[in-house]
Amino acid sequence: MLKYSLKRILLAFLTAFIILTLTFFLVKSLPPVKVFSPQENVRYAFYMDQFKLGYVTYFTKTAAEVDAGFVPNVAPLDQMKIGDEWFYFYQRPIVEQYFSWLGNIVTKWDWGRSTAIEPNASAIRIIAQRLPASMSVNIVSVIVSVPLGIAFGILAGLKKNTWVDHTISTLVMVFISIPSFVVISFLIYLLAFKTGWLPTMWPTPDQSTRTKTLAFIIPVMSLSFGSICGYTRFVRAELCEVMSSEYLLLARTKGLTKNQAIVRHALRNAFVPILPSILAEFIGIFGGSMILESLYGIPGIGNLYIQALNQNNPDYNVLMVDMAIFTTVGLLAGIILDLSYGFIDPRIRMGEKK
Repeated sequence: MLKYSLKRILLAFLTAFIILTLTFFLVKSLPPVKVFSPQENVRYAFYMDQFKLGYVTYFTKTAAEVDAGFVPNVAPLDQMKIGDEWFYFYQRPIVEQYFSWLGNIVTKWDWGRSTAIEPNASAIRIIAQRLPASMSVNIVSVIVSVPLGIAFGILAGLKKNTWVDHTISTLVMVFISIPSFVVISFLIYLLAFKTGWLPTMWPTPDQSTRTKTLAFIIPVMSLSFGSICGYTRFVRAELCEVMSSEYLLLARTKGLTKNQAIVRHALRNAFVPILPSILAEFIGIFGGSMILESLYGIPGIGNLYIQALNQNNPDYNVLMVDMAIFTTVGLLAGIILDLSYGFIDPRIRMGEKK
């Protein structure tokens, strides 16, 4: 397990490096944008910081030279007058920017500065401010969906081919086919605008604790519907398969009652593939909350991703950090998911050679 764990971690680092490298070159190949600020001092501070980090270069001309008719050979990324000098800023070649980017991350843990969302603010700090909102909504969704999905799945599995099973299976097919953004749109209209029971959007920090608590209901319900249906279907299928297995029939012939066989053998063996899927479901919810955060105004990293892709003024540096977060979470979940099989079921030896 130790050898396999180290191999998986190294492979995850390599995968993350490749994904982020490709993302960097694709993002930097897009048309460049200047920092979104009408104040020249803010823009000047931003570009000088980018110069120190190795992303841009610049040259200066005196006001007299500019008045005499000086024209740059190539259109600059930005130009401004500071004091008696004109500054002309240009992007460095993408390859040079790439190595500067890697060096800044390794040596300074500096992922760049925001150009639009918070001009000249650290991109990693912006992500850190938004991450708690996303994590809190997704964690609460998992806490709600896991026990309900498992309970409905067990009930449907134990009541196989009865009206209870048919009812649960029909509702699962209906709700699992409805996208989460449709569900949240309906809930916002019904529970917020129509009845006024819940907030119409995510509350601000200065609002009451009651309002902040109620604000979780709509996004959590929207994220949980699909997860509950997925768990219900998965648990039912696993439990039905275990219930028809030979070893469970053998346990019954040895004198165990039906309830004893279910508790001691059926549920325990059915949960071997179910428990690792909880982590995978969290990753699915985490990624799917991107649109929901935008619709409900949740200040999370999903909403931030949409803002960073704004067509009028994209924020490439924030976009890169956001992509790194989603990539890291996905790869880390994959590692934990694979390793968890070996710890949950001792019969499984991941990476063991026969």
